[in-house]
Amino acid sequence: MIIFESAGSETGPVRIGLIADSHIPSDAKMLPPHVAAAFRGVDLILHAGDIYDQTVLDELERIAPVLAARGNGDGDFPPDRRVERSHTFDVAGVSLGITHGLAYPGSAEDCDRAMQREFGRHVDVIVVGDTHVAIAEMFDGIHFVNPGSPTLPKNLYELGTVGLLEITGSTVEARIVRLDEFPIPFQRHLIYY
Repeated sequence: MIIFESAGSETGPVRIGLIADSHIPSDAKMLPPHVAAAFRGVDLILHAGDIYDQTVLDELERIAPVLAARGNGDGDFPPDRRVERSHTFDVAGVSLGITHGLAYPGSAEDCDRAMQREFGRHVDVIVVGDTHVAIAEMFDGIHFVNPGSPTLPKNLYELGTVGLLEITGSTVEARIVRLDEFPIPFQRHLIYY
């Protein structure tokens, strides 16, 4: 189990960037620069799988420490200390679990079984990917977050989404942000699709 301590946990909120399904370089040449703008000031970044290329994690790690879940498209991913099938850890007293694919629970019992199967314990926040559909909802007292995809959102042909998680004391706030909320100056030489 990882216990993530941050200076932010004593002086203010812990901010976590959430990303999934980057699919680099098959669906985009690189992460849109908007991701770095969205994650400015985060303490940790969680990638919920379908990374495809290790350089994505290296790029994200220039912003903050990174943990990632192995996605169904990451079969040939080289060994990497940051990548596991799933991770469970505590951040400022809040338990989190991250994995690639976990069906949205239909009942509290489904949710409990899924957490036990995937994480071996109850968690306060579940971060997943796989569907490319962005959601940030409460289910039976558990925050369930899928940040969508920055490069291949379900609506296609536009910038996608990432998520931001903020933990202040025992309060957790999860939200989805559209990358087009973070304008980037036009750079003719920069083509990421």
